[in-house]
Amino acid sequence: MTVAFMRWIDKWFGVPLCFALSLLRSLFCVGQTREAQRGGEPVRKILFIQLSEMGSSIAAYSALAKAKTLSPDTQLYYLIFEEMQASIRLLEIIPDANILTISSRNFSALVRDTLRVLARARRENFDAVVDLELFSRISSILSYLLCRRIRVGFSKFAMEGLYRGNLQTRNVIYNHLNHISLNYLSLVYALAPASGTPATTEPMSKCAVQASDLQVPRRISTPEAQKRIFEKLQRLAPGLDATSTLVLLNPNGSALLPLRRWPMENYSALATRLLQNPKLWVLITGSPSERSDADTICAAVRNARCINLAGETSFSELIDLYNIAHVMISNDSGPPHFASLTAMPTFVFFGPETPACYAPLGKNIEVLYASFLCSPCVSAYNHRVSACTDNLCLQAISVDDVLRAIAKKLPALEMAS
Repeated sequence: MTVAFMRWIDKWFGVPLCFALSLLRSLFCVGQTREAQRGGEPVRKILFIQLSEMGSSIAAYSALAKAKTLSPDTQLYYLIFEEMQASIRLLEIIPDANILTISSRNFSALVRDTLRVLARARRENFDAVVDLELFSRISSILSYLLCRRIRVGFSKFAMEGLYRGNLQTRNVIYNHLNHISLNYLSLVYALAPASGTPATTEPMSKCAVQASDLQVPRRISTPEAQKRIFEKLQRLAPGLDATSTLVLLNPNGSALLPLRRWPMENYSALATRLLQNPKLWVLITGSPSERSDADTICAAVRNARCINLAGETSFSELIDLYNIAHVMISNDSGPPHFASLTAMPTFVFFGPETPACYAPLGKNIEVLYASFLCSPCVSAYNHRVSACTDNLCLQAISVDDVLRAIAKKLPALEMAS
């Protein structure tokens, strides 16, 4: 299903369903009664719902790690679109058997898998559901149907719009001034309110985050895995050897927000300038569906050391590639978040979205941001739909700006200006 169609479903199916279920809850007080009756019981099974973005799973790691400390016996579960599940498996914090998936290939698959997950939830009898989605109606509905005891999620409170009913038992404010990882932590803190704070207080969570709560895991490929990916590169790029400098370009962005893309012609110009260094190779990454864009760049560059890797690597091989590459330049999308799990220096373009909330965590990440007054123009409050059709905030970041940033990390490149 396309992103536009999924948004259409979320609005035209989600709003009336949220209203109907909220009315039902108000009439029978089902959720409130169950939590009141079992308020003192420990939370042993927690289901996290985060459906649509792979990078968000990485940002949620600190929240997941915090949830594991609630009690020694706490079991974590995760619900995500089937097409996105590789990201949560990468973190190795949720057992594979506890990862629930719903296919988003088409509407019938969505309905079929949702019914299957509902059946699984009945068997598991979750104590709590934590909805990581930002004002999604579908995830709120799923929370209500999957758990009868504790349901935690973001609430609009006094804001207009963004209606998704009154289906949660614990409402947390979404703070657009805080990084998304802190917002996710706030949801987990609502499961265990600070001493003296009742579970009915609003908005939750009224507490301070500890510095130790923010964690960035590391994924270091084995020497064998690094050797395999290097040999694969040599098959695709004859002439590449151990002395080569590998620069990765990720010119694509998710279909959720194409406005986040730095201009393709800039990527072509950047690759051309980089390749003036005879020991440097430019590898363009992406999914199989993004291969044509990578072909466009390769055709413009016309250099044998510019290689189209889009669709050539599995997800695990992509992480192995990040472990041997020297630097990556990327649009704001999933790959920089995965790169944050490695030591590879990574530069990320921001413009329509704000790095204050969504920059990948990690000391190896550097943001490229022009700080336009109109930026950010997308947020959770407008479902990431912008009126902008000309992303000057990204176009303002020049090829020279990027080259200067790269040179600080790789001064030996001696790139010509």
